[in-house]
Amino acid sequence: MTKAEIIKRPIEKIGGDLKKSAWSSIIESIATVILGILLIVWPNEVIRIIAYVMGAVLVVKGAYQVINYFVVKGQNDFFNNNLLGGVISVLIGVTLLILGEEIAHVFRIVIGIFLIYESLVRINTSIKLHAANINAWKYVLILALMMLIVGVFVTFYSGAVVTLIGWMMILAGLIGIVGDVMFIQYLNIIVEKLIGKNQKDENV
Repeated sequence: MTKAEIIKRPIEKIGGDLKKSAWSSIIESIATVILGILLIVWPNEVIRIIAYVMGAVLVVKGAYQVINYFVVKGQNDFFNNNLLGGVISVLIGVTLLILGEEIAHVFRIVIGIFLIYESLVRINTSIKLHAANINAWKYVLILALMMLIVGVFVTFYSGAVVTLIGWMMILAGLIGIVGDVMFIQYLNIIVEKLIGKNQKDENV
């Protein structure tokens, strides 16, 4: 195996990890859209069920992210959101499980915080795309800022009814899907730039 192949293999693994992460985000965005639709169709009945299901899912997801952070720490800078995201997911999940019946009163805030976090992750991604000289960072940033606005609106607008929150979640989910699809489209370019940078460092 040549020196170039030795350099390339771990970078290719990073590319695979990034692709899995992007597809995971797309699935989350699709789930957000579906949840938004359910809130519009069955606003009162769905909230309580969603509270327990979403709470359990977030606790499991958060625990996985925290564990994954310590497993891959120092190996891939694109995964540096896992610890923060995991802790936030666990806290939100526990809140949903504890409140249960009373979740309607804080549901808006929980969803808003979740959307704000997702937007910050995408802003962070756009910054890294910019650092890699990939022009798509502008579009990812614009979509992330749109999601941030939606999250802030849902969190702080006390007059937001469940149906309106549902529409906002659909919008945020669609924004997330578009942003993640764009990221996947440019993933090969990202990996190539990482390989080039790694080879350059080896030559120095």
